[in-house]
Amino acid sequence: MACILHIETSTNVCSVAVSENGQCIFEQTERGGMSHAEKLGTMVDEALSFTDNHAIPFDAVAVSCGPGSYTGLRIGVSMAKGICYGRDLKLISVPTLELLCVGPLLSPRLGGTAVEDEEALLCPMLDARRMEVYAAVYDRALRPVREVQADVVTADTYREWLDKGPVYFFGNGAAKCMEVINHPNARLIPDVEPLAKRMQPLAERRFLNGQFEDVAYFEPFYLKDFVAKMPRKLL
Repeated sequence: MACILHIETSTNVCSVAVSENGQCIFEQTERGGMSHAEKLGTMVDEALSFTDNHAIPFDAVAVSCGPGSYTGLRIGVSMAKGICYGRDLKLISVPTLELLCVGPLLSPRLGGTAVEDEEALLCPMLDARRMEVYAAVYDRALRPVREVQADVVTADTYREWLDKGPVYFFGNGAAKCMEVINHPNARLIPDVEPLAKRMQPLAERRFLNGQFEDVAYFEPFYLKDFVAKMPRKLL
């Protein structure tokens, strides 16, 4: 197992965590709005001091790579890359929508329904204003059923999967969509946030598989292919 520093800044929640041998050993979360530039440096310094004081060497830095807030992602990725350069560490990127799924899969608020139902799907959503979201569809093993897209949500947007079985919607773009989706198989899980402390299983899997980013050239998921593929009405 590895010791990994986790950084999450894709929404208005800023969080930092450290995991070692599959366990979270340090965690801080700030919900004070979009103040990542002010808060993140202090939180990372405290995480680094914690590990240094306990003589725990880092193996990698994991950072949420979007989609999400343009400014938030830039701040988080810049911090992660700086630490990787300074300490000669590997860089791991974790998709924000995949990270959002970790909480619902582990949360007792589901009452075990999603875990027990082999056919249940997960649809994490990030708000993009009006009835627009960034969303993807995953199965319970976090295999993508539909890749990340920018959706203008209507009653038919997710009908293909809703007609087959339960679909759980969550994230800061989900609640506003439920009246529009209006399907008996649609389930809303409230108050799900992307948090650094939940990055551990996703980051460790990538670490073990050798899935590292090029520190010099890595960019988060807000430019390049994603923006190029967005519908013009979302730009």
